[in-house]
Amino acid sequence: MTDTDLTTRDLAGATGERDTASGGDDTRDVGREPLLPSDDVESYRGRWATIQGSFVDEPREAVQDADRLVADLMQRLAASFAQAREGLESQWDSGHDISTEDLRVALKRYRSFFDRLLSA
Repeated sequence: MTDTDLTTRDLAGATGERDTASGGDDTRDVGREPLLPSDDVESYRGRWATIQGSFVDEPREAVQDADRLVADLMQRLAASFAQAREGLESQWDSGHDISTEDLRVALKRYRSFFDRLLSA
């Protein structure tokens, strides 16, 4: 399988995070939502400030802590993506005959999510 053969199902499954509680027919514009809640963003920023402040006294440890923080953030974003993907997929993967309008809405939601990822 090449990179171009991957689907969002492959990537979302790779995170090990599945949230089926978000299901339903939610058609809100995902492009307007932040990737993380603001309190989480502030927590990550605070943790980064602490790491950066510790660099002078413990540079090696600060870099290791920075690596762990970035890995944690990436994992969190992957889990957030998996959850959002579940909502997007529910638009077109119901196994029923889907109208062109439903597919248009799904494509619009994918475009919005794609734009969110690029703006991160």
